[in-house]
Amino acid sequence: MKYILILLLTIPLLYSNDYSVIIKKPFNENLQDITQDYDREISVIGYANNYDSTNQQVEDVYTNPFDYLDSFSNKYGANINLIKLDNKANITLNKKIYTKDFAKAVSIIKTPTNGYFIGGYTLNGSLIVLKLDSKGDTLFSKIFGTKNKDKMNHLVPLKDGGILSVGYSRTSRSPLDNKFESGLGGDDIYLTKFSKNGKKLWSKKYGTENDDNAIDAVESDDGSLIIVSTTETTQNRVVSFMRLTQNGDMIWKMKYQSEDYITPHKIIKLRDNNFVVALSKKDNLHNDQIKLIKLNLHKKILRDEDIYTDYSSVLVDIKEFSNGNIIGVGYVEDSYNRDALAMLVNRDLKLLTQNHFGDDNFDTFNAVTILHNSQIAAAGIHTDVNLEESNMWIVKLTRGLDIVKLKKSYIEKKSTLLTQLNTIFKDEITNGKLEIKDDLTIEFSDDKLYFRVARYKLTKQQKDFLTKFSKKLIPFLENNKQNIKTIEINGHTSSEWGNLDFTNDYLKNQKLSMNRAYSTLEFIFKNQDEKTKVLLSKIFKGSGLSFSKKVMVNNDEDKKRSRRVSFKIVLNDTKR
Repeated sequence: MKYILILLLTIPLLYSNDYSVIIKKPFNENLQDITQDYDREISVIGYANNYDSTNQQVEDVYTNPFDYLDSFSNKYGANINLIKLDNKANITLNKKIYTKDFAKAVSIIKTPTNGYFIGGYTLNGSLIVLKLDSKGDTLFSKIFGTKNKDKMNHLVPLKDGGILSVGYSRTSRSPLDNKFESGLGGDDIYLTKFSKNGKKLWSKKYGTENDDNAIDAVESDDGSLIIVSTTETTQNRVVSFMRLTQNGDMIWKMKYQSEDYITPHKIIKLRDNNFVVALSKKDNLHNDQIKLIKLNLHKKILRDEDIYTDYSSVLVDIKEFSNGNIIGVGYVEDSYNRDALAMLVNRDLKLLTQNHFGDDNFDTFNAVTILHNSQIAAAGIHTDVNLEESNMWIVKLTRGLDIVKLKKSYIEKKSTLLTQLNTIFKDEITNGKLEIKDDLTIEFSDDKLYFRVARYKLTKQQKDFLTKFSKKLIPFLENNKQNIKTIEINGHTSSEWGNLDFTNDYLKNQKLSMNRAYSTLEFIFKNQDEKTKVLLSKIFKGSGLSFSKKVMVNNDEDKKRSRRVSFKIVLNDTKR
């Protein structure tokens, strides 16, 4: 197996040339799906587990762990996590999305407004669909399902902007029961269709007297739906395909005949309106081997290919390139460890090349997307050697399945400037006056440097500090002007403003944040000589960010620290 040293976020991003990002948080995390935004950034969705690690004094006595967990707010437990990364592998958004009950996300779908549909399930057995704006704020949340425990496997985009939830409903019945009263079987295929505005259009069950599970689905050019599912019998697992109308009515159903134990993972529609399904099957040694099936709209199998490797290999997600080749990601494993797998096959489903990624432990890719420049982005989990907790992992690959290299010149510049800033402001950092982040953002951290509620005029303490601060910052800017494109002075606010409606709340905070940025820029600019003013006029940029980047502490807003200005240095070389 091939092992590649990958980047940990506990080590500054500046010291690696690979676009390979591991996000470490307390407890287990997982990334389940990935997409590219219209601004060319990458968005990934998954979940992170969060628990209260403080030694709280609990006065109440609980007789079972569920009552104890219910005593906390829902910020503790499994929660949906949305993350965005730019072309430099910087994290531009890292947002937990709290729901009524602990929840895990399985799918992310882009909306025309650069927002998202998020699909998942709560840990108490309900299904959930969220619509988010481009900043990750929730526009609406839909909790749905049956009286039984349900699970979503995928959320499928539809041409009209709607979505289809694909999964199963867990029921239990005796063979003597009336199936129409108690359910179709042990588990039933469960599909729900929503409009783009979140209106539930229909919800239907399908299945047999056995356990049935809808694994994935896709929409054809004519609007009909192709569903891939499994039926568990006492002897085997049967894979089936269904074609449904837009309203969920059955057109045809077909069983895939095989004596092997087969597991389907993903179905996609090709550009020629045929379909490819990624499956895995057990070989004679009980290892998983990759199977790819191509079928058409009229339930005819066009190709059926097995891809045998030296290891147990599985593809869990696939996408089609414009030339007809298919990229698949998943995992490959032996008796020692699991590595993430990327595999390229041609339009005839024949293996072209593959590559393995990871350390000597447990690594896997769960999702893949093809980017606008034909590069590949994959997301999954990484586990450090000799540790048990999983971490979120995002990798960008070339079409040849090598990890994309970030420009060394950019990395070196950023690393050098970060070192310089940490040296220049060593005393301020030590005294808790400010902190410098890896992306060259300077944040003030002294209580005296924050703004009072609804104020933007500088206090004497702020002016005194800005005077000392600029005497160190200006020479740094002059010495590095060939590398610096902009220094942003960003004003921020907390989210408080009386009892105003959201529109007025946002607009007033936007104006206030701009005034804070301007008063800071104005004070620094006016106190320079004419030569320095010319330099600053070329690189200074003031902007207001309202309350879009609130300071959060333990998942709660720190309103005092949110009322601030920050400085961010943007380098000239921004291309990748």
